[in-house]
Formats: sequence, C-alpha cells, structure tokens
Amino acid sequence: MHMGDRLRKLRLARNLSQETVARHLGITRSAYSHYEINNRQPVYETLIKLAAFFEVSLDYMIGGTASTCKPADADPQDTREIWQLLRHMDREQRRQSIRLMNDLIAREASDADPG
Repeated sequence: MHMGDRLRKLRLARNLSQETVARHLGITRSAYSHYEINNRQPVYETLIKLAAFFEVSLDYMIGGTASTCKPADADPQDTREIWQLLRHMDREQRRQSIRLMNDLIAREASDADPG
C-alpha cells in the first residue's frame, strides 16, 4: 500500500476532511491532496507531523509493516529531542537517521519473533 493510500485510509477512519488535516500541518489542502494521490511525497518534517497527528509509526507511514504506536508509549521529551535533532540535519542526514531508526525497529521485531 502506498503512503497516499494509507493517508487517505487514516483520514477517512477519523472522518476528517483534507482541509482539516492540511490546516493542522500548516500546508494547503491542495498540497495535502497531492500526498493522498501519490503525486508528491511530504518532506521529513511534514512526515513526522503526519505520523504524530494520526498516531502511527513512521515505518507505517512510509509503507512498512509496523502499525500504530500507542500514545502511552511515546515519551514527549524523547519526541521533542528527536524533532530538534532532525531539524538541525540536512536532508541526507535525516534520511540516514530515519533508515537507522527503522532498521533498529525491524531488528527488534525480528529478535522478538519466536518463529
């Protein structure tokens, strides 16, 4: 499933309009619409905001298998610290950091799988 399909599914499951989501993200409805139809990919900052808004993992947002994260599991201080670190990185550093985090999550999931 493409990211746009997941965005649409998440938005409709919450009975939200594209305008409402776009307003929360600080972008235009048109820009958000392009994400849902897979015409454009959001920048990392917007991707992080989308994952937080819909309470899902970044892995899920980009097409991985990890589903939603539980809000109780999220530590606000960790979230702020990660956000600050990402803001000070260039695009390639952010990509590498996100890949590393996804690799760690995948490794943890495979280590936990008894089969």
